[in-house]
Amino acid sequence: MSDTYRALTRKYRPTSFEDIVSQEHVSDTIKNAIKQNRLSHAYMFCGPRGVGKTTMARVLARTINEIDISIDGESLNQTLNIVEMDAASNNKVDDVHHLRESVRIPPQNGKYKVFIVDEVHMLSKAAFNALLKTLEEPPEHAIFIFATTEPHKVLPTILSRVQRFDFKRISVEEIVQRLRKIAIDENISIDEESLHVIAKKADGALRDALGLMDQAIAFCGDTITHNELLQALNVVGTDRLFEFMECVKDNDADQGLELINTLLQEGYDIQEYLIGLTEHLRNLYIAHETSKLYLVEASEETKKRYQKTASDFSRDDLMRMLHIISEAQIKLKDASQPRIQFEITLLKLIHMERSEQLSDLLAGLQELKKNSGNFVAPSHKGSTQKEPKSEDLSNKVSEPEEETPDTTTDSVPKGQKRIDSEEEIEIEAEEADPEAAESKKRSEAKEEQLEEDDDFDIGAPALITTLTRKARASVQAEKQNQNGNSEKPNTKNPAEKEVPEKITTEYVQEIWLEYLESLKGDFPMLLHLQMERAKVKKVKGGEIHLECDNDFAQKMLDEQSTDLQFKLKEFTGSVLRFNISVGEKDEKDKPMSVYERFKQIQQKDPIIRDIVEIFGAELEY
Repeated sequence: MSDTYRALTRKYRPTSFEDIVSQEHVSDTIKNAIKQNRLSHAYMFCGPRGVGKTTMARVLARTINEIDISIDGESLNQTLNIVEMDAASNNKVDDVHHLRESVRIPPQNGKYKVFIVDEVHMLSKAAFNALLKTLEEPPEHAIFIFATTEPHKVLPTILSRVQRFDFKRISVEEIVQRLRKIAIDENISIDEESLHVIAKKADGALRDALGLMDQAIAFCGDTITHNELLQALNVVGTDRLFEFMECVKDNDADQGLELINTLLQEGYDIQEYLIGLTEHLRNLYIAHETSKLYLVEASEETKKRYQKTASDFSRDDLMRMLHIISEAQIKLKDASQPRIQFEITLLKLIHMERSEQLSDLLAGLQELKKNSGNFVAPSHKGSTQKEPKSEDLSNKVSEPEEETPDTTTDSVPKGQKRIDSEEEIEIEAEEADPEAAESKKRSEAKEEQLEEDDDFDIGAPALITTLTRKARASVQAEKQNQNGNSEKPNTKNPAEKEVPEKITTEYVQEIWLEYLESLKGDFPMLLHLQMERAKVKKVKGGEIHLECDNDFAQKMLDEQSTDLQFKLKEFTGSVLRFNISVGEKDEKDKPMSVYERFKQIQQKDPIIRDIVEIFGAELEY
């Protein structure tokens, strides 16, 4: 190393277009413009920090004025033909007036007088306006070069008078190549993994990479090792991240807590660790696809390690982990106890159920659904009769019984005769009291609909809700197969009913259930449910007064009142206007919490109860 210290960012500043890294689209355009003598009078170089905007301006000024390479780039400002101005500290109108006076003076030697304005977006609006006329019609010897990191802050009137070039971030591999060459020139020993750590830490800025390289040399000397570099830059190494993923793989919470404690004692920032873990999970996700491995910015040895570790996790698991980490980064900013929140986040990853375990759960639920064909729904609250199990029924059907002579039918299994006898009893009961039987069937249908509505409103996980509905559909299909020959209840056509001359409250209440049944299929199910909950208070003066239990129901019924009125006309023979109001809620009608409703559904639905008991399902809310 040289005895006279000079920062690497200054020592290795490019002096030619070929030395500028990763900005070929700009340098090639400018070189062609110089060859064809088509130089513009004003350029705008835009891009993030440390990518070579000011350096490109100096190289352009050096090239068009044929300045000797022995003159350092920082010394160009001392020549009479190149003027550099920092707009961050010279942003007033007077500074622009001074610049305009300098433009009039021709170059002392050379062909052009170049004005380089750095951080031009810092100029005030008045200063920009003072520069407009000079910028639009400068002398033939004047060339303006503006550099900025925030082009959106520059006035459109300025942007329309310049040629704009957008500089891009420098890739990790290009920074690594540049650092490797500088390390050879400086006789510095450094491994590939350390070069990648510096390049990724620089975030696309070569100037930042050279500054980090200087810092590493000051800490480690001529030999830079990976562990010392991580300590010097306070960067979370890939070894620590792989170690944590081992804890996640083995569900080892104790080792995970120990690792967290070690990280915090060594002074690592929590947010920095989460950022590193996010990139680590992203690389593992990409490593599942070998053809996309070029997207992972790491050494070849680390890429192979990513491939090996990626096989321990599915892509679904990695996506869920990324979601947990991204949420934690937001929550940590406002957390009163960041360490506790940090530990909880990492423990979530460790205890998270894997996709393979969820597949086993789905297989178990699928088996449960297949067996649900033999399931007998529990009786209503008013009934105390215990339903026999499917196994008991099968045993009873298979047991030999004493045959009895039957002169009207062919020989049929005893179990079928028993079912037929039960159906006959039900038919006899319907014939004895048809109104009671019809009312019972309606109440049963309404309870089933309300149970489905509970499943919809509870907000339970989609997995449980979907499987429950499928199981219930399977049970209903089985019942329909068993009762396929049963007679459907006779319903009269509303047109055949005798309509009184004066529509009374009693008549509307009498036909109300049939009216509600007629809404099915013609109106949305949600509207039908709200109509079922509405109460008929009275009929007066051509209006039917309905009472709802909430504002939402009132608004919905008001919007659909016209269609509902014409539907009711089929039963009343005349149109009754709907007068809808919201009734006062009793204390007992106070809505239950989500968890209370979930507990209630468990009591009603044995399939959900079995899921909770067998598989340990929980409500995520």
